[in-house]
Amino acid sequence: MRIFLIGFMGSGKSMLGKQLAADLGLDFIDLDREIESRFGKDVAAIFATDGEAHFRDLEKQVLNESLEQDNYVMACGGGTACFSDNMDKMNEVGVTVYLKLSTDGIYERLTADAGNRPLLKGKTGTELWTWIHELLQTREPDYLRAHYKVKGKDLRAKDLAEFIRLYEMKETRTETETASEA
Repeated sequence: MRIFLIGFMGSGKSMLGKQLAADLGLDFIDLDREIESRFGKDVAAIFATDGEAHFRDLEKQVLNESLEQDNYVMACGGGTACFSDNMDKMNEVGVTVYLKLSTDGIYERLTADAGNRPLLKGKTGTELWTWIHELLQTREPDYLRAHYKVKGKDLRAKDLAEFIRLYEMKETRTETETASEA
């Protein structure tokens, strides 16, 4: 089983992903941390020195390599679903879950953490809120292609784990019924 958590930065993908993986007995992969580990630079440094296009190439490469593995929960970067054919691939080989938050909800979470995120550098107040709102509007059509859309506010990993378990049972039942019909 491969579970991909997608959504805007600050939506809780990493935090929920770790807990979800533990609850389901799966490995956890944070795509941004994996990129940093493999290439020896943090995401902010890659953006600063090599640019976003280069980062997106690295992101696609690491994502594609991970598709050869199984049994994990992956916290994707905020833009992962929106570039290349990443969303198509994730939907094809696993379960995609969009952790949906409003602009206000994202703004609340990112205000305290803006200095640690390369795309937020120098943005505060109304400028930050407007930037989040506009980018969310651009990215949401890709996010909405996820198999499941869940409200990210106050979402608990154990509730998401239960949802995934029910999904897995449904899929297993459907596969068994299809096999017995053949």
